[in-house]
Amino acid sequence: MQYTALNIQYSGWRWSPVGNGELLESGSVIHSQSYSQWRLAKEGEKHDGSLALQEAKPELKRPPLFKVVLINDDYTPMEFVVEVLETFFRMNREQATHVMLTVHTKGKGVCGIYTRDIAETKAAQVNQYARENEHPLLCEIEASEG
Repeated sequence: MQYTALNIQYSGWRWSPVGNGELLESGSVIHSQSYSQWRLAKEGEKHDGSLALQEAKPELKRPPLFKVVLINDDYTPMEFVVEVLETFFRMNREQATHVMLTVHTKGKGVCGIYTRDIAETKAAQVNQYARENEHPLLCEIEASEG
């Protein structure tokens, strides 16, 4: 775990390792295994003191994104594909028709880009709905490039 030195507003005070002349600026990161070796000291002072610590905020990054892709087949009616796109991906008729034509002409088409859990759920819902309606329509997920 990491800790961050608290911002102390006293003129001339700095974080300093015990027995060392170096100074640690307020806001610097201190690793937990070494925090007991640091103290708040007035510049030039050489006595023991206690250390005020604040847990550092974890670094966050965006989750990876995945494309939900419909795969073309020779048996699923175009109108059913449009219905799926309107129902599960909240597309209007024009958008759904455009994606359906892309699937039909290029072999596959992207329905949307989501985090992994959402993409897997949407693909599973589409596949289940297609099976319930006795269509071989296949929906998969692929990693997105960005």
